[in-house]
Amino acid sequence: MPHRFVPTALAAGLAAGLLLNGCGTPGAPQPPSLNLPDRVTGLAAIRTGNQVALTWTMPKKNTDRLLLKGNVPVRVCRMEAVAGVCVAAGNLSLAPGTVGTFTDTLPSALASGAPRSLAYYVELNNRNSRSAGLSNAAVVLGGEAPAAVAGLVAQVRKGGIVLRWTPDSGNDAIRLHRKLLTVETGPKPKTQQGLLAPAPEPAEQSLLVEEGAPKGHVLDKNIVFGNTYEYRAQRVARLTVDGQKLELPGPISAPIRVEALDVFPPAVPTGLAAVANAGPELSIDLSWQPGTESDLAGYAVYRREGEGAWQRISPPQPLVPPAFHDAQVQSGHTYQYAVTAIDQGAHESAHSAETEETVPNP
Repeated sequence: MPHRFVPTALAAGLAAGLLLNGCGTPGAPQPPSLNLPDRVTGLAAIRTGNQVALTWTMPKKNTDRLLLKGNVPVRVCRMEAVAGVCVAAGNLSLAPGTVGTFTDTLPSALASGAPRSLAYYVELNNRNSRSAGLSNAAVVLGGEAPAAVAGLVAQVRKGGIVLRWTPDSGNDAIRLHRKLLTVETGPKPKTQQGLLAPAPEPAEQSLLVEEGAPKGHVLDKNIVFGNTYEYRAQRVARLTVDGQKLELPGPISAPIRVEALDVFPPAVPTGLAAVANAGPELSIDLSWQPGTESDLAGYAVYRREGEGAWQRISPPQPLVPPAFHDAQVQSGHTYQYAVTAIDQGAHESAHSAETEETVPNP
């Protein structure tokens, strides 16, 4: 059988076609990428007074899963439910993968009147002003915000920091914003060391004083003496609008600074009891209930006879156990005793209730 001859150039073309299309089947032509940035799905909004702060994360890829190159045009808009039109609030340009932020100052029409839903969106466009759609809705409340908190002051107490402000006739909650400014660096009490030591304080915290709580004041118990704090406050109306539970926060007050110095003595010891020993060595044994303060260093014991002056009979260093053995006594004498508690800052409590004991005659 005679051999067929295929020209070399034609054979090469056929081979290339088979490699490209696989098994000799032509592939469907691929449309060019529109380079549409992915939609934003994590838009969040917080209203404070008459300003709304938006945050989101810019996508890194387009809808074809290809990396975006260059800055992406961003359009911000807001929509009232009754209007149904997303009104432009601003435009900006951001790099892919970055955190986007935008602050919108509400026009007077939206910052007044009854509370109502207000939804924000961001839309990412390509160079031809086309997009893959609006982001998720970030909903806040429009309408008149609660009044600013006035008269915010703070006072350090043994149990924490008492914050006071001028109450009003409304029933709004109060949100206190606390910032840790400086940290106490001295030695920690033994109860705050080791594996059971408390976790470090967060740099910022918020405390919500619920509606119906005592008007105009609150005690912040979760402070560490030696630290310095900054407090700001705002009124917050909490409402249900269109089936959603939303907050309408008022403006944040000017900050106040509080240095939480521990100038308070520990609690007065209780349960002091005395028992005389009439053995070969005359003595009186004292005991009392242990204190519970975390910074307690120990105790001091005082004694007197009759109406005489109190004399400290324990060593210069505070006693650690809640007990004392007084061997410097005489038979037939009656002694009065009192105990004080001392903290690690050398603050000493008042005297405990007295107890009296008589040393028996041999």
